[in-house]
Amino acid sequence: MRRPTVPEADQMVGVKVPVLSHGFVVLVDYMGNDAAIVQAARVSYGQGTKTVRDDRGLIRYLMRHRHTTPFEMVEYKFLVRLPIYVARQWIRHRSASVNEYSARYSVIPDEFEVPPVEEVRHQSERNRQGRGEALPPDVVHRFRTDLERIAKDAYATYTTALEAGVARETARLVLPVAYYTQWYWKTNLHNLFHFLSLRLDPHAQEEIRLFATAVDQLARLVTPVAFEAFDEFQREGISLGRQERKAFRLLLEGKTPEAACEAAGLPLVREDGKRMKTGEGVEFLEKLERLRSDA
Repeated sequence: MRRPTVPEADQMVGVKVPVLSHGFVVLVDYMGNDAAIVQAARVSYGQGTKTVRDDRGLIRYLMRHRHTTPFEMVEYKFLVRLPIYVARQWIRHRSASVNEYSARYSVIPDEFEVPPVEEVRHQSERNRQGRGEALPPDVVHRFRTDLERIAKDAYATYTTALEAGVARETARLVLPVAYYTQWYWKTNLHNLFHFLSLRLDPHAQEEIRLFATAVDQLARLVTPVAFEAFDEFQREGISLGRQERKAFRLLLEGKTPEAACEAAGLPLVREDGKRMKTGEGVEFLEKLERLRSDA
C-alpha cells in the first residue's frame, strides 16, 4: 500500500509562510488526504454507502452530522515560530503533540514582536480579553517605544547573565513574552478544525488569527474537500439554541426582533434600563444580521 500524496501540498512542504515580524509556519509533513477520510468512514458504514454517495457528499454528510472520527485519520505536522505570548494562547489547545524549543539548552535569539501602530488600541468594552477603539497617537508611540526599550534592556541583561555564568534556564527569566519561541506541532484534522474554528474567529487575538490563517492556508491543500465542508457547516454555519429557535419562530409570525427576544427570554435591556452590549439576546440579533447580509 502506497502512502497517499497531494501534489499541491507536496509543493509547500518545507516552505516558510511568514507571519508577523519574525514568525513563520511550515508544513513539515502530513499523513492522509480526503480519500483517507472517505476510506475510514466506509469501514464504519459498509460498502453500501459507496453506491449512494460520492466522496464529496460523504465528507459533507460527516461534517454536518458531526461524525468526527474519520477526520482523525488525517494528520499534520507543522513547525511554527511565534511570540511567547501567542504560544501561551496556542498551547491551551490540548489536542496536539508539541515539542518546543528549549531555552534551558539553547540561547534565545534576539527577536521580539512590537505590534504595528493600528494594533495598539483601547481595551474593548464588549470583550474583556480583546481590543477596541483606536488610541491617541502619542499613547501608541509611547507604548511601542517602551516595549522596544524594555525588550532590548532585558536581552542585554540576559546576555550579561549568560556571560557571567548564569545557567540558561535561570537567565531566561528576564525576557518578556514579546520574545519568540518555536515548536513542532502535530495534530489530526478533527482537532485542527476545532483550533481553526476558535482562532480564525473575529473574537480571537489578531496575532494568533494571523498564525491560524497560515495554518489554514497550508492544511487545506491536503484535504480541500474536507475544508470546503468545514467552511460551509462550521465556519460559516449558524447554530440556534432552544430559546433562539423560539425567537425565530416568533419572527416568522410577525413579531419584531426586540419583541421576539423578550418573549423568548433573550434579554436586550439591563435592570437599570440601559441597552445590553453583550449577552444571548445581543448575539441572537447579530446572527439575524448575518442572515440578512448573506441574503
